[in-house]
Amino acid sequence: MHAAAGFELIIAMFLVVIGLHYLAHRLSLPPAAALILGGGAIAFVPGLPSIAIDPELVLVLFLPPLLMDGAWFTAIAAFRRHMAGILSLAVGAVFFTTAVVAVVARLLVPDLPWAACVALGAILSPPDAVSARAVLQRVRLPRRLSTLLEGESLLNDAAGLVLFRFAVAAVLTGAFSLGTATGSFFLLVIGGVAVGAAIGTLWVLLLRRLGDDTLMIAATLLVCWSAYIAGELLHVSGVIAVVTAGLTCGWHQHVVFSASVRIRALAFWQVLVFLLEAAVFTLIGLSLRGLLERVGDPAAFLERMAGPVLWIVAAVIVARFLWIFGIDAIVAALRRMGWRSARPLGPRAALVMSWAGMRGVVTLAVALSLPETMPARDLMLMTAFVAILVTVLVQGTSLGWMIRWAKPAEDEASRPSLDLHAAEHAMFRAQLAAVEREAHDAEGQVIHPQLLRRYRTRATAGENFEGTAEERTVAIESHFNVIIAAVQAGRAELVRLHRAGRIDDETLHDLEHDLDLEELGAIAAKG
Repeated sequence: MHAAAGFELIIAMFLVVIGLHYLAHRLSLPPAAALILGGGAIAFVPGLPSIAIDPELVLVLFLPPLLMDGAWFTAIAAFRRHMAGILSLAVGAVFFTTAVVAVVARLLVPDLPWAACVALGAILSPPDAVSARAVLQRVRLPRRLSTLLEGESLLNDAAGLVLFRFAVAAVLTGAFSLGTATGSFFLLVIGGVAVGAAIGTLWVLLLRRLGDDTLMIAATLLVCWSAYIAGELLHVSGVIAVVTAGLTCGWHQHVVFSASVRIRALAFWQVLVFLLEAAVFTLIGLSLRGLLERVGDPAAFLERMAGPVLWIVAAVIVARFLWIFGIDAIVAALRRMGWRSARPLGPRAALVMSWAGMRGVVTLAVALSLPETMPARDLMLMTAFVAILVTVLVQGTSLGWMIRWAKPAEDEASRPSLDLHAAEHAMFRAQLAAVEREAHDAEGQVIHPQLLRRYRTRATAGENFEGTAEERTVAIESHFNVIIAAVQAGRAELVRLHRAGRIDDETLHDLEHDLDLEELGAIAAKG
């Protein structure tokens, strides 16, 4: 397939993605499920060339920006507070699942070397950051569970990839040292943190000097790939480097970004992430044809390997339940023994956490990177693909229902000291103080009376409201609905004047930009 045909295929794929997203929205299905199924169907369209996925390219192209997106918006205070739980999932659950899968695979396929069994476990053990994000952004979870799942998705790929590399090396060389592997793991993690922190700090220093919106957005876009590639070149964890850089940039962006950069960068980043996520799930579906071509006769393969594949996928799911419920039982026992800082999830929250273990592109890419000489390579590839299908199509599709059925309680300790309205009131008071300092001349005369009245009204509106929180929410929504209606009327009038030839394009664009900002502010305030 020549380059132009490849580009045309990519454009066609994104057009299909838009249609599948729309269909998923109308049918109330997770877009990830629709994209995988749609990609699988497209793969068998007559005349369409077989799609060969380069695993190294997939990892370096898709993983850094999607990890960066998750890290950028991570609440660092909550991340630190729940670090023990996050590490339990990102490291402990990955290692435990790897061990369970290795044992089950060895029992089912006795001829498979132990190192190969561990490699299969490492492929299947880490839930995928992309799949988790695609599902979690469509459901509402208590803050603690959301923090744990998001933190797990950021860090577990590093543990899984390290395990996989050591297992493959053991298969190929026949040698393995637990001490060496453990030391290398910690070195990879610490090195990744150092590289990511350095890249993030350089980004902060650079943005303070660029002074151009477009250059600042371009520099921000390149941070994720710079951190990942630098980490891999220095033989440390590129995943950890990206996450650390994302946390650093996300923490500092509030003070180094201007309003215009933040609005434009966020819009650009949202579109980029949408296209990358959609491409990931579509490529997973498209890869089905290549997998079936590799295994030859699907019927014969299923007759021989369907049992082991399904049992191993079941072991992956059950292992997560065992780990989460087991650790939660230990935490509950510690609390009963007097350790007050130990806070168990409880059975309802543990059930939701256990069910939210979707696999995705990292599992597929790592499986495709297996050397041709790896024992039972085709079994591993098919097991990886089936694990993705089952976890995304079954667990991902039903996670919302699971949350509504289990109704996990909000952890009161995770609530911030100020709610949205209290924080907004504090912000208004700070704004009023700044206006009051600037609203008078040297003789004390008011020179900005309208601004003073406006900000005094905003600062005192919350204090003077006497209704309930629900009534306040309704009143705020009604207030900003009126503003949005006024903005729409103003925009319609501008378009009418422009179509009638009474204003030029420059005037239309300038005033339309003002209206757009006002409408965005009103929509955000409605919340």
